[in-house]
Amino acid sequence: MKSRKEEKAMEIVWQTPEIRPQRQDYIFRDGRRHVRPYNFEFICHVKKRWAGKTIVDLFTYEFKGRPYDYYVSAVKSGRIQVEGVMVPVSYIVKTSQKISHFVHRHEPPVMTCDVSILQEEPDVVVVCKPASVPVHSCGQYRKNTVVGILEAEHGLAPLFPIHRLDRLVSGLLILAKSSSKANYFRQQIEGGMVQKQYIARVAGEFPEQEQLVDANVIHDPRECRSTAEVSDLSDDTLIKGKTACTKFTRLSTNGIHSLVLCEPVTGRTHQIRVHLQHVGYPIANDMLYLSKLVNGRSTEGMGADRAAVNSRPFLTSGFCENLSTEHVDPNEDFSIDPMCTNCPNLSLDRTQCTRLPLYAGSGRGERRLALPHLWRGCSQVSNPRPTAHGRRHLPSHQTK
Repeated sequence: MKSRKEEKAMEIVWQTPEIRPQRQDYIFRDGRRHVRPYNFEFICHVKKRWAGKTIVDLFTYEFKGRPYDYYVSAVKSGRIQVEGVMVPVSYIVKTSQKISHFVHRHEPPVMTCDVSILQEEPDVVVVCKPASVPVHSCGQYRKNTVVGILEAEHGLAPLFPIHRLDRLVSGLLILAKSSSKANYFRQQIEGGMVQKQYIARVAGEFPEQEQLVDANVIHDPRECRSTAEVSDLSDDTLIKGKTACTKFTRLSTNGIHSLVLCEPVTGRTHQIRVHLQHVGYPIANDMLYLSKLVNGRSTEGMGADRAAVNSRPFLTSGFCENLSTEHVDPNEDFSIDPMCTNCPNLSLDRTQCTRLPLYAGSGRGERRLALPHLWRGCSQVSNPRPTAHGRRHLPSHQTK
């Protein structure tokens, strides 16, 4: 018979989104911030467009990070459940049903740069977001996020981002301490009462005169990539996407690269990146938009930026300075799931999963770990208009 101690050691504690990150969750190695692997319950509800698909087909089509055979095994073993119960692989999902996916989670590392607090007020906090760190939980990231790090290292929780910066972008970020304040400040942004400025290093000699780009942005959420489209005066065809406008001003150039001040009038996904590509001066190390021909994330089974790097590895020289094949010491002792059928390296045998590198990757080429950053940053957030009496506006900040 097993002792109580052995039974306790075998017990798996599944973390949920409600469990906040802790300082001891992080390990720092070779300029990277790693997260200790942990057991996690992903929870989602069936969308209308998912209804009518089998549980396996749903995961295979919507979540490309793992192969079909894995999802078959996960459903059979109960790692994927519907409304808290096991279902057969042929089960047809229905709208609004709760689906749980129990995984042994390995988050990708980020650079070890601190999330510096520039100013803290009773209802907002202003930080300097480092490159490579996403703002909030998304995709493979949960603890290795600005919100997660601030919760773990500064006890700031809950936090509600007022605006976002792309994962690879650094700069000023403002977060509210309540959802009501976040909504209030977002209304100011949407009403044009807040002005954001970015500085980007682009490829080529940018025109000296100011450029105003007015082109609709069409975002593909499956590929996590945007395109720009302008109307043709000779064609009555209705253009797709959302209206978008960005003002660009050249600050300097050396003939090869140019520093450009970017002032978005609207706020669309990847707006600055795709508008710079549209005018022929993409951000100089932006693998996703340096060319209009890149492999999709759905075909590569990985994030869009990483898929773009893999599609043009010859362009990464000099851009991804942190590229390395080294990992955290695999001999360090971690509390992990002995089942571990869904660790990122799915080819490993279960019995070999007692000690794993903190991040191995699941897609082709993922073992070559790159921590790039875009040559673009948010330099200033301010009010273009005077503050009206009795109304609270976002504080103005500027990077040094």
